[in-house]
Amino acid sequence: RVPSSWEALAYPSNRPLGLWFANFLDRYRQLSDWTIELGLPKLTWLSGLFNPQSFLTAVMQTSARRNDWPLDKMVVQTDVTKKYPEEIASVSKDGAYVSGFTLEGARWDDKGGTMEDSLHKELFAKMPVVQVKAVTVDKAEQKDTYPCPVYRTQDRGPTFIFTAGLKTKSQPAKWTMAGVAVVLDVV
Repeated sequence: RVPSSWEALAYPSNRPLGLWFANFLDRYRQLSDWTIELGLPKLTWLSGLFNPQSFLTAVMQTSARRNDWPLDKMVVQTDVTKKYPEEIASVSKDGAYVSGFTLEGARWDDKGGTMEDSLHKELFAKMPVVQVKAVTVDKAEQKDTYPCPVYRTQDRGPTFIFTAGLKTKSQPAKWTMAGVAVVLDVV
């Protein structure tokens, strides 16, 4: 078990000590690699950040400055790509590529580019790389989109990060009733 004195200062996690420490080392590697380049990495493992909300805010601030938009009139928009982490070759031209999303209660159909029902006995489904970018509220895509809550851990509530718009052919109420969410840290 992770010592309570560590838990008080660390990121939220439900992992036992061995897995927690391995995850900690992966997080350290990401930050270490990032500080070498001192620029936006081609792919950010969102699950590996202590405060993912800050990263998303930075994406919005960068877009706001570049386009001279008021920050309070912007939202984060998510576009699920068809690529997986090893396939990302360069930095996103708009926003950032992030990974580490796992759907709970549904799965992502790579071919159709939409949410689908989970496969039999599949509790969690890995998602492809997601492009997060900032758009003005009036340009946010809402049609055929499920406003999916994103959480750090399976504990949900206190670990909420943001709402990701995921494309769906079904009514969003179906996914709400099923309790579908994206979880960043699945044990």
